[in-house]
Amino acid sequence: MKEKYILITGASGGIGRETALKLAKEGYSLYLHYFRNEEAINTLMEQLQQYDGEFIPVQSDLAAKDGAEKLSSQIFSLDGIVYTCGKSYYGLIYDINDEIIQECMQLHLTSLFVLSQKLTDKLMKKNSSSIVVISSIWGDTGASCEVLYSMVKGGQNAFVKGLSKELAPMGVRVNAVSPGAVATEMMSSFNAEELEKIAEEIPLGRLAEPEEIAASISFLLSEQASYITGHILRVNGGWYT
Repeated sequence: MKEKYILITGASGGIGRETALKLAKEGYSLYLHYFRNEEAINTLMEQLQQYDGEFIPVQSDLAAKDGAEKLSSQIFSLDGIVYTCGKSYYGLIYDINDEIIQECMQLHLTSLFVLSQKLTDKLMKKNSSSIVVISSIWGDTGASCEVLYSMVKGGQNAFVKGLSKELAPMGVRVNAVSPGAVATEMMSSFNAEELEKIAEEIPLGRLAEPEEIAASISFLLSEQASYITGHILRVNGGWYT
């Protein structure tokens, strides 16, 4: 495969890490974005040494106002963006303070918009390129006590649908993967009994593994998905369909 560079935001997280490993195995070179978890990125870099690509750590706080611009300034050749970084917020609507609202909006929506805006010119220089956003089942269906998170994830879905129409004439595809419950650190606030109850609600009877989400991301980036754009790929085990 001709050398291709993919930016993975949130590469230190469960889905980001597995996506990096899968894409590296497939021959991609990677920009590995992180904020605080440098140790996880260093471990990932060691795991990637078995592959031939170029792997470049890039640091930025995408919950900060200048985070997307700081990150975009570190990116050169680019064939795709995988926007995996995110943070869930639990609580009743009247318990969510202004600081949390702003942080959530910045991380999930504003930084996604600005990063795509700043890097579109690089994507358009390639014959074909792609943006894949990791949304959420709650962006499709909404969730009580996660109203803020549902709102921004629904916004990501709308962003994908709008931007895909705008960039299609330039050969840039824009899609999203919308996972259900995934066995990552984001689920660590649930105890074993609660996780078992969630699994019982899912028709396939279990949580997704991060590797399964990574496989979906890889597919949407690949030439096998060359005629797919503006699509929200729901990978949720049949939950809330």
